[in-house]
Amino acid sequence: MSILFSLTGLLLVYVLGRLISFNRRGIKYRPILTMLVVQVVLAFILLNTKIGISLISAISRGFERLMSIGVSGVDFVFGGLENKGISTFFLDVLLPIVFISVLIGILSYYRILPFIIKYVGLGLNKINGMGKLENYIAVSSAILGQSEVFLTTKNQIGSVSERRLYTLCTSAMSAVSIAIVGAYMTMIEPRFVVTAIVINIFSALIVAIIINPYDLENEEDLAIEHERESNLFENISESVMDGFKVAIIVAAMLIGYIGLIQLINALFLTVFTISFQTVLGYIFAPIAMLMGVPWSEAIQAGSIMATKLVTNEFVAMLDFKKIAGQVSPRTAGIVSVFLVSFANFSSIGIITGAVKALHEKQGDVVAKFGLKLLYGSTLASILSATIAGLFI
Repeated sequence: MSILFSLTGLLLVYVLGRLISFNRRGIKYRPILTMLVVQVVLAFILLNTKIGISLISAISRGFERLMSIGVSGVDFVFGGLENKGISTFFLDVLLPIVFISVLIGILSYYRILPFIIKYVGLGLNKINGMGKLENYIAVSSAILGQSEVFLTTKNQIGSVSERRLYTLCTSAMSAVSIAIVGAYMTMIEPRFVVTAIVINIFSALIVAIIINPYDLENEEDLAIEHERESNLFENISESVMDGFKVAIIVAAMLIGYIGLIQLINALFLTVFTISFQTVLGYIFAPIAMLMGVPWSEAIQAGSIMATKLVTNEFVAMLDFKKIAGQVSPRTAGIVSVFLVSFANFSSIGIITGAVKALHEKQGDVVAKFGLKLLYGSTLASILSATIAGLFI
C-alpha cells in the first residue's frame, strides 16, 4: 500500500509540474528516471541500513557537539540569564548558528568546501547530463544556503538565460543552509534532516526538468570561479556577522509570523469557529494522503505543511514538535522531510533580493517567475517526502 501511495505521489508531482511547464515538449525522461533511482537508493541506505543509520548517528552526534560548543560562547555573553535557569530557543538554538557559520567560513577559506562541492557537482553532471552550473548550485545550495550561494556565482549570474536561472533558483529554494541544520535537529529527528538534505538536491533538479526543459550548448556551460578572502581573520569576522544576521533574521521572522498566525487563527475562530491552520489542513490533506500519510492524520499533516508554505520551516517545525508524538512514525517522517527546505513565500523575496543585488536585470527576471519558483520548490519537497515515505 505504501508503494502504491508513493507512486501516486510521484505521479502527482509530474502532473502538477507539467501543468505550468515553460515548454510542453522536449522533456528528457532518462535523467529523471536515473535521478529517481539514485534518490530511492540513497533514501534506503540512509533510513534502512546499518551503514546509513550509523552515518546519520555520527552526523547527529557531531552537530549536537557543535551546538553545545556554540552554546558555550552564548553562555559567556548571556551568562546571567543562563545562571537563572532561563533557557530559550533564541539562546540555545539560534545563536549557536554564529559558531557553525564560522566553521563553514574556515572550511571555505581553505578550499575544503569548494573542493567537495565541485567534485560532487561533477558527479551529478555525469548522472543527469545537466550543466555544470546547475549541478554546482544544486550541491552548494545544500551547504551554503539560498542567498549565500549566489555570491559564489556573481561572475556568471548575469550571463545565464531565463530558463537556466529558474533551475538555479529552484535548487536554491529547495535546499537549506548547513549553518542551521543543527537547529533543525533540535526540533525534528536528525535522520530525516540528513535524508532530506541529500535527496532534495535531486528533487529540485527533477522538478526543474519537468517544469523547465531546455537544451544546453557547451559554450553556455560557464565555469565557476572561486574568490578567496585576503586573510583568514577577515573571513572569520565576516562569517561571525553572517551567522549573527541569520540568527537575528530567523528570530525576527518567528516573532512576526507566529504572531500573525495567532491573529489569523483568532479571527477565524471568532468568525468561522474553526482555526485558519485547520482550514489549511483540510486543503492540504489530499496532498498529504497521496504522499503516503494515513487519512486519519492527513489533516494534521496538511496543516503543518501549509504552515511551512505560508510562514517558514521554523514556525512549522515548532508547531510539528508539539504533535509529533501523536502521529504515526510514517507521518512524522514524511512531514519532517517535507519541512526541510526553504520553500515558502518569504523565500521569493530573499532569492529575488540576493540575485538583484548582484545583477538588477536578472533580479527582475526572478521576481517575474517568483510564484512559479515557489510552486516548483514545493513540488520538490513533496517529491522528497514521498520517496522517504517508502522506507519509513
